[in-house]
Amino acid sequence: MVLKDQLNRLIKLEKTPKRIVSLVPSQTELICDLGLESSLVGVTKFCVHPLHLRSTKTVVGGTKTIHLHKIRSLKPDIILCNKEENTEAMIADLEQIAPVHISDIYTLEDSLELIEMYGDLLHVKTEANQMIEAIRSEYEVFQTYIRNKPTTRVAYFIWKNPWMVAARHTFIDNMLAVNKFVNVFSELERYPVTELSDLKIRQPEVILLSSEPFPFKEKDKKELHEELPNATIKIVDGEMFSWYGSRLLKAFQYFKALHQDVLM
Repeated sequence: MVLKDQLNRLIKLEKTPKRIVSLVPSQTELICDLGLESSLVGVTKFCVHPLHLRSTKTVVGGTKTIHLHKIRSLKPDIILCNKEENTEAMIADLEQIAPVHISDIYTLEDSLELIEMYGDLLHVKTEANQMIEAIRSEYEVFQTYIRNKPTTRVAYFIWKNPWMVAARHTFIDNMLAVNKFVNVFSELERYPVTELSDLKIRQPEVILLSSEPFPFKEKDKKELHEELPNATIKIVDGEMFSWYGSRLLKAFQYFKALHQDVLM
């Protein structure tokens, strides 16, 4: 069996994988929601959904630093990675252990493509197609809800010390666009460092502080409010904006509630 990943790399398999190592939290959640939790043998310390997973599976490290000897001992049939989350050096080492499937996600459609790929790769096409249809249905309902709402200028922060934001060519930026949020940092790439003086020049109407990877708190809202007293500042669930895969089944209901809370 020969399949492609999202970098168009060929994945050669003799049989359907039964022992899976996942090195990306959102993909771990997706594997479980496709009914394959029993096939997972290794996860990262950041794989927090489902909550019990780290106590029932072997934790092999993080997303950037892993214990190769632990992964090797698990004898995986497939290792699931992501271009952004995992390093090239790591992937080169992992390929010496088992076939590696790499995702590359920038948009909602990329996420749906990954679900379809996992359906083929892991022989769960029915479950994958049902999930894709459910996500598309949620998306269409949300688009109807938001259709006549005005656009809003937004800054989305992911880190402090230094201040960092999500810019273009990120899944977060695509989720902002889905919400009719105009990213005030859209001319920059990926996750640039910025200064609050630059933020004042850009004058966002709304500032969103992600709950991850930096755990923003109320004191951070106060600090930003001093700089931009007219902006609405909200701590948001970062998983809803950055976790692709089955998390999208919940994301659009969350976005609707966010609009009602922040913009009504």
